[in-house]
Amino acid sequence: MIAGKYRSRRLQTLRGTALRPSSDRLRETLFNILGAAIEGAIFVDLFAGSGAVGIEALSRGAYGAVFVENHAASAALISRNLASLGIPMAAHVAKRKTFAGAAEILRMDAMDALECLAEGGARVDFLFADPPYAKIRAYKEILAFLGESELLARSGRVIAEHRRNSDLPNIAGHLERTRLVEQGETALSFYKPILAA
Repeated sequence: MIAGKYRSRRLQTLRGTALRPSSDRLRETLFNILGAAIEGAIFVDLFAGSGAVGIEALSRGAYGAVFVENHAASAALISRNLASLGIPMAAHVAKRKTFAGAAEILRMDAMDALECLAEGGARVDFLFADPPYAKIRAYKEILAFLGESELLARSGRVIAEHRRNSDLPNIAGHLERTRLVEQGETALSFYKPILAA
């Protein structure tokens, strides 16, 4: 279930345990925290699954969303979900070389996608990372890369969804964790760039 422009629309998901989608409650918490800052933003949904988080960002006024998903069936599912809502697909969303409200799917590994976006000169406002919870190394690699690259805008935020007891760093390069929100066994860690005085 989505809020915003596409409210009350249901998204398709894969059967079985291929995906572990973010709960509606956790997604609502995330976007309540982000608030109006999402409007006009470039949003990256890493390990996008069904695309629910990125679609919610578009529904709430994001300028564009980039969905990164390496799993073929999941990438196809994101495409179907976007089509069912009439969300247009375009290239170079993260560089704003397209019209507002568009989506882009990158079917590749998360780190490859981040490198591709950074090398292409993209600047993103929000990056949501939701790797399989057991892959702590993936979280640390993503945070380390974002803490050293210029992919994230100076006012940008990285949000990691993880197990409540996961040992994520408080500092990763030029990123610092500024907020930790726990819901049941799940948590959201919010990171922002450390700006020089």
